[in-house]
Amino acid sequence: MGKTVTRADLSEAVYQQVGLSHAESALLVEAVLDMIGEALVAGENVKISSFGTFVVRQKGGRIGRNPKTGEEVPIDPRKTLTFRASQVLRDRIIAAGG
Repeated sequence: MGKTVTRADLSEAVYQQVGLSHAESALLVEAVLDMIGEALVAGENVKISSFGTFVVRQKGGRIGRNPKTGEEVPIDPRKTLTFRASQVLRDRIIAAGG
């Protein structure tokens, strides 16, 4: 597998491409990530054009089964986060051989 992109990598990319200082680049990346996180916590969807959409979904409670014992176990309702890549991003991944 490839490497993991970190906040520091994003800050460095902003520094290289936009020309802000290292500190300003880090603040900008943090501000964007904070805004995305706050919107998701508030239950809002986040759509980034040509990239994808983060969606918070509410899953209902249900009865599951312990695979080891076969015993029925209640599963509480919960929120989940999903990401759906845009067609543009999918096409780029396919073109890159992924």
